[in-house]
Amino acid sequence: MATQTTQKKRIVISYHNLPAELQEELKRRYPHGFTDHMIRIDKGPGDFFYAVVLETEEAKYLVKVDVKIDDRVEEEEDKEYYDEDIKGADEIADNNGEPDEE
Repeated sequence: MATQTTQKKRIVISYHNLPAELQEELKRRYPHGFTDHMIRIDKGPGDFFYAVVLETEEAKYLVKVDVKIDDRVEEEEDKEYYDEDIKGADEIADNNGEPDEE
């Protein structure tokens, strides 16, 4: 006699649309946050979202989470290598690190 295996439902849902009891379950499963457990799901060229897996007895959820990506250019990259406050920095920068010829 063959045993019948029932597949769990697979559901993709936003965290905001997740019922309160499942939000609480997600918090219990990831008490320190789920940043390290997120996966990136690519939907197509340039289109993606981040999600966490939540498995219950009835279903496997792929819970979409909002992620703010910092796309600003680092301020340090915009600055000159030598800061103006360093005494003699202009001379060093102008000479490409070579000692002054005096």
